[in-house]
Amino acid sequence: MMIKRRNFIRTSFAASAGLLSGRQLHAQQPFKTKLSKATIVGRPEEVSLRQLKEAGFDGVETTAVISESEALDCRRMADKLGMRIHSVLRGWTEMNSPDRAKVEQSVASAAGALKAAKGYGADTILLVPCRCGGMPMPEAWDFAVEFDEKTSHVTRIVAGDNEKYKLYIEAQNHATDTSREAIKKLIPVAEEAKVVIAIENVWNNLWVTPALARNFVDSFQCPWIKSYFDVGNHVKYPAKPQDWIRTLGPLLAKVHIKDFKLKPDGHGGDFVHPRDGSVDWPSVRQALDDSAYNGWLTIEDSGLSLTEFSNRLDMIIEGK
Repeated sequence: MMIKRRNFIRTSFAASAGLLSGRQLHAQQPFKTKLSKATIVGRPEEVSLRQLKEAGFDGVETTAVISESEALDCRRMADKLGMRIHSVLRGWTEMNSPDRAKVEQSVASAAGALKAAKGYGADTILLVPCRCGGMPMPEAWDFAVEFDEKTSHVTRIVAGDNEKYKLYIEAQNHATDTSREAIKKLIPVAEEAKVVIAIENVWNNLWVTPALARNFVDSFQCPWIKSYFDVGNHVKYPAKPQDWIRTLGPLLAKVHIKDFKLKPDGHGGDFVHPRDGSVDWPSVRQALDDSAYNGWLTIEDSGLSLTEFSNRLDMIIEGK
């Protein structure tokens, strides 16, 4: 009886180990897509790029909008270090301003960013066209948007009576029209530079659902207009980051990495370091793979060492 019992235990253990091994093998199957690691810097400098390289980063996104010739010098320096300057973060503009001079200034500054990106060897600029505010708006978790697919105009933003948000709806639709008009002026510059204009909605109260954001970007019907998606910025809204990624699909140009910790009731919260918040990172990684996204993950955070940020990006890339 003891021999039989030992054989039973040994056999059961082997079977369990085999099952676990099979599960681990399945979990460790490589993703189809390749992701590269970056962080945000000012003007690229040799010392900082070397430190980033040693910490395991592949490249950077720069906030420095400089002349094309100066950017070319930065590119040559980065190339020698085996680093890539993959994007220019132009950020906020005022394409919905009633002041035409401010709109034209926004277009000119974005054009300058495109030319700088060409010098850097970057393939995108990040552009936030404008912001809506100063009137009653829904809480992030209350959005239930309906829109006209032909114009990207919002027709409803919450369930039930929308009269309270009439001014916001009007402001959002105005911003959509003026941003589209301004961005169209940039398409020839983007085409000449071979640089994508990647539109981001970074808590600017515009295009706050995946379907609406995709519709607006897709309305250009232009390969030089795509979307820049920030994982952490979208946690507070009803749609999950992985749903955004799948909806944007081929329109997804670049991805920023942040995390956001929701309060227990799911209403609001605070930004935290990647992997410390409410983002389901394995689902985000799988969504990137399902969307055939081969590209950059750029940390938009501070407060940890470069090595720690690099290690956390590695775990995200591995689907952990």
